[in-house]
Amino acid sequence: MRTDLVPDDLWERVVPLVPPAPERRRRYPGRLRVPDRAALAGIMYALRTGVAWRDVPAESVDCSGVTAWRRLRDWTETDDRPRLHGPDVSGAA
Repeated sequence: MRTDLVPDDLWERVVPLVPPAPERRRRYPGRLRVPDRAALAGIMYALRTGVAWRDVPAESVDCSGVTAWRRLRDWTETDDRPRLHGPDVSGAA
């Protein structure tokens, strides 16, 4: 994995905000989940370079662009969104 995309200090700040992984099924568990840090590297690559999700090089970030996109979608759809995005500073209740 390219360490310049997710340096250790950034990962240490982000990891407490990442929602826990869903529990794997016992029967037919499917393939192993891509590590969260690799998914974040894929997200960072797509955002920094502006490439389409399908063009994220899985060889250099250890995660396909589609997997990175799905993980971003899953992370933003959790109930932890206010915590992830910070407090509402607009004054709306």
